[in-house]
Amino acid sequence: MELQLALDLVNIPEAKKLVKEVEEYIDIVEIGTPIVINEGLQAVKEIKEAFPSLKVLADLKIMDAAGYEVMKASEAGADIITILGAAEDASIKGAVEEAKKQGKKILVDMIAVKDIETRAKELDEMGADYICVHTGYDLQAVGKNSFEDLKAIKRVVKNAKTAVAGGIKLETLPEVIKAQPDLVIVGGGITSKDDKKAAASEIHKLVKQG
Repeated sequence: MELQLALDLVNIPEAKKLVKEVEEYIDIVEIGTPIVINEGLQAVKEIKEAFPSLKVLADLKIMDAAGYEVMKASEAGADIITILGAAEDASIKGAVEEAKKQGKKILVDMIAVKDIETRAKELDEMGADYICVHTGYDLQAVGKNSFEDLKAIKRVVKNAKTAVAGGIKLETLPEVIKAQPDLVIVGGGITSKDDKKAAASEIHKLVKQG
């Protein structure tokens, strides 16, 4: 089970400082959509250069022009690139094809997908590397979580790895781990803490015990 640190509300220097604090406890650094909007793919490039031993995920949430956007993120050094599960099949296939060509991976984000189980099955057949259930900020605010959705995709997915994101913190982690995802994505559960290193260490320990 891998641990991904999601960075959303920081600029490049703050991102570097944060990753430096916790790098020994994480497997993947996510350059979140807000950073990509503010800083562009330069953020991906600089984090990959600063931390070559970590995998870097570019959270582009691609919806269209998928092959081109995957190519650009790959050039910037991203190891994993995200596309939305709600995108057209042609876009998903284009993303998967380009990622394979570049030696990269595609994570499909299921945010706002209504029929999780059916779509996960289709995405698995299209060659997605990861399928991620994701409770976004706006739904977390009304008390939703991704655990049931995770169980649903675990039932149908044969090849893709499964990932879970959205409001995961130390207190909710045991429930997440019980569902056995391949990738656990934590943002504020680490970044909002005063002692980020201690939070990352605790979460890392639980994730690696599986």
